[in-house]
Amino acid sequence: MPAPQYDPLAAPELSEPVRALARRGEICRYPKGAVLIQEGEVGATLYIVLQGRLRAYGSCASSDRSFTYGTYGAGDYVGEMGLDGGPRSASVVTLEATVCAVITRRTLEAHLDEHPRFAFELLAKVIRRARAATLSAKQMALNDVYVRLRFLLDTLAVAQPDGSRLVAPRQTQREIADQIGCTREMVGRLMKDLQAGGHLVDDGTALRLPKPLPPRW
Repeated sequence: MPAPQYDPLAAPELSEPVRALARRGEICRYPKGAVLIQEGEVGATLYIVLQGRLRAYGSCASSDRSFTYGTYGAGDYVGEMGLDGGPRSASVVTLEATVCAVITRRTLEAHLDEHPRFAFELLAKVIRRARAATLSAKQMALNDVYVRLRFLLDTLAVAQPDGSRLVAPRQTQREIADQIGCTREMVGRLMKDLQAGGHLVDDGTALRLPKPLPPRW
């Protein structure tokens, strides 16, 4: 007897309003490393993540460095900043094999006609991301690399029953560097020092924080 086929629209991470919108879209599957949105291009397509992970990032034209604005998994959506018809403010790439519901602007407008309250959810998402961008800019301007690293780990870590905190899935040093605006080598040195001090354990699948990170290093 064949196994039942997985329905990506049944993902428990989707809120019912987002699921209703996703049902209107085209289900598309992307391999790891696929660029869904290119910074600077004009587009009005929304991507709802049903399975997998995406990374939104900006690039510096004068160097090979990039800055990660955020990573998004099932239940999240990206591309809302381009719905005004202007150029895309960031690029978006898949971090692993990913399934998305692709929503055109016309489809979104039809959905809003039938479900006008979804406009408030969309607006709230834009506001949250604008606040996150403001906070990130403030962190970059006012804090040194270690403070930015501590803030990122504290934000990502989830409390565990044994009193420790866990960052899972594990982020690579390159991914962390892209999020806090420094080199991978600097992150590597700081994480090595934190491990030596018993503040950080890297088991290859997750980062564990056995005790609070020191305020300064």
